[in-house]
Amino acid sequence: MSFGQDLAWRLEGVAFAGLIGLMRLLGLTRASAVGGWLLKALGPMTGTQKTVMRNLRIAFPDMPRAEREALATAQWEQTGRTFAETLVMDQLTPASGRIEIVGIERLHAIRDSGRPAVLVSGHMANIEVMAAVIVAAGVPCQVTYRAANNPYVDKQIREARARYGVTLFAPKGGDGARELLAGMARGESVALMNDQKFSEGPEVTFFGQPVNAAPGPSRLALRFGTFIQPMSVVRLPGVRFRVTAHEPIELEKTGDRSGDIVRGVQAITTFIEDRVREHPVDWFWVHKRWPQKVYDALDAER
Repeated sequence: MSFGQDLAWRLEGVAFAGLIGLMRLLGLTRASAVGGWLLKALGPMTGTQKTVMRNLRIAFPDMPRAEREALATAQWEQTGRTFAETLVMDQLTPASGRIEIVGIERLHAIRDSGRPAVLVSGHMANIEVMAAVIVAAGVPCQVTYRAANNPYVDKQIREARARYGVTLFAPKGGDGARELLAGMARGESVALMNDQKFSEGPEVTFFGQPVNAAPGPSRLALRFGTFIQPMSVVRLPGVRFRVTAHEPIELEKTGDRSGDIVRGVQAITTFIEDRVREHPVDWFWVHKRWPQKVYDALDAER
């Protein structure tokens, strides 16, 4: 690492620490409101707005344009609220009284079984709330995430989440994968997001269009002879949330491992699509979920 890069990262780290301090000073409710207000105003002016609108056209081709634009603005506010809330997540746990939990008995069953499960979800509402619920339910679980490029910022993120009991795990390369597998062999579950583009993954269907999705959750479930536990979170008024542990997805071993994995990936992808259709404003619309050929076809049609 060059001196210049290290200095830039350190300055970013100082600025990030100041932001955390400001949000903590404001408190959860005001921090959430400020974050939502800022991104609602600024988000539509960014280049990412084009991606949001294209994604909404792919998912909801029959939705009137004005309705899509209103949904795009509302999702920016949701994203801003989530970012601000993440900085003060120790104030947003089941103990705060702000989280309804549906299906907690399923998490308790995982906890009491001593066997691992693969918990999956998508980027909906505030995903940190799900992590807080998993921890509070007593499930030994590796919560995976993508580490921030800036190591000083990443350290602060990990420390902020550790304040409410979440131990984050960012698997990188072979060593990371071996550590994850060793944890599952010890009976620890793993929580994974499975709704972003993964070019090397199998092709399945999402909102009637092809997508590539990570096969990891399905592979792990098949390898350890366990089930997939789908999770979802919905934002409620007043900085409140509902977390649901849904009916488990049981994968069948047919002898065709590749086919079994694809069927698992499709089942997870269908689950996420159903949740997005129920509460579209909660989903993270800013990433390019579909392959380029789908966007090219959308542009050609227009």
